[in-house]
Amino acid sequence: MLDPKLVRSSIETVAAQIKKRGFVIDINKFNALEEQRKQLQVKMQDLQNERNVRSKEVGHAKASGKNVDDVLKSLKDLSDSLKLVEEQFAATQTEMDDFLARIPNIPHESVPEGKSEEDNQEIRKWGEPRKFSFTPKDHVELGVNQNWMDFETASKISGSRFVVLRGPLARLQRALIQFMLDLHVREHGYQEISIPYLVNAHSLYGTGQLPNLKADVFSINGENEFYLIPTSEVPVTNTVRDQILNADQLPLKYVCYSSCFRSEAGSYGKDIKGMLRQHQFEKVELVQIVRPELSYQAHEELTRHAETVLQRLELPYRVMVLCTADIGFAAAKTYDLEVWLPGQQRYREISSCSNTEAFQARRMKARWRDESGKIELVHTLNGSGLAVGRTLIAIVENYQDELGRIHIPKALQPYMDGMQVIE
Repeated sequence: MLDPKLVRSSIETVAAQIKKRGFVIDINKFNALEEQRKQLQVKMQDLQNERNVRSKEVGHAKASGKNVDDVLKSLKDLSDSLKLVEEQFAATQTEMDDFLARIPNIPHESVPEGKSEEDNQEIRKWGEPRKFSFTPKDHVELGVNQNWMDFETASKISGSRFVVLRGPLARLQRALIQFMLDLHVREHGYQEISIPYLVNAHSLYGTGQLPNLKADVFSINGENEFYLIPTSEVPVTNTVRDQILNADQLPLKYVCYSSCFRSEAGSYGKDIKGMLRQHQFEKVELVQIVRPELSYQAHEELTRHAETVLQRLELPYRVMVLCTADIGFAAAKTYDLEVWLPGQQRYREISSCSNTEAFQARRMKARWRDESGKIELVHTLNGSGLAVGRTLIAIVENYQDELGRIHIPKALQPYMDGMQVIE
């Protein structure tokens, strides 16, 4: 959430910055709500003061032995009026909070302005796409032909956008998860954390999925409504909700493996074939909680940590800085890592690394106390390190041979008991 004080004092400026994202703030509605809130607040304070005066009058009247019936009736009428105004103020404040909660983050000044993903900018590349002596197959053909990927059975037991992995490919996925966790813990200094896959509405609100993005998450209705996590960013970041951290606790660096669940609302017709866009997928997530002045340094670091996974696996990729129209709701700046997929002859997203600045922290009331004792909001960052399913796809397609076998990257061979080829 944006700082309400900033929005109130500079609504025109904020609206102009947010418009770069393609989001239009209803300035007239905001001004009307703000005026109503102010008037009710003044009225409420006046009534509270008057009630205090009347209460003292009752005390004085009783002390002097006077009849207090009329004064008590007047006080009751005043209290009833105050209660009504308090309810109106609370309702207006709730409407204002909901209005502010639906405004996305302000893009960082370094984010390129654009109207669609076509305006994202490439900032660097690593590795050269392999030149095959044969026509490379995509992961679906390679996986289905060997019965390593079974979409038909997954559809029978669950529905579309699910997959069953078998044999060496299931093992390769497990090896990938372990490799990523080991790399981030041993070399990059992250602490591994295991989290619940079900969260409450407060957690989704804290990281910005609610209220705007409710259609993207699966809810489980019951006595206590839960939501399946769309990414472990949600529970991991919320571990600092309603906390004041000490300066010596920062930075916090967490790495988390989890399954993720997304409804893929709005993706009708996109990536129907294969494993690229699933309702359930595996991911190793990186989260950092840092001092505000260090968050952009941390953003570069976190992105490099995700890149290291691709470099160790020797997978060609490029880094894109997302334009204003393509960054996520909570993000101030995002880098996407896109891996080369020979089966599609194009780069596809495999990680998004975002700095949300204080946007999530304000919603979560996640703060820290500096060395002088001053309390302020932390900055939060997150990124995939990496999306496991898409990494599996990239390996299958980039390491295939003309016989349909999959050669295992050297970095993964120790996790496969020295196995070098899947056939």
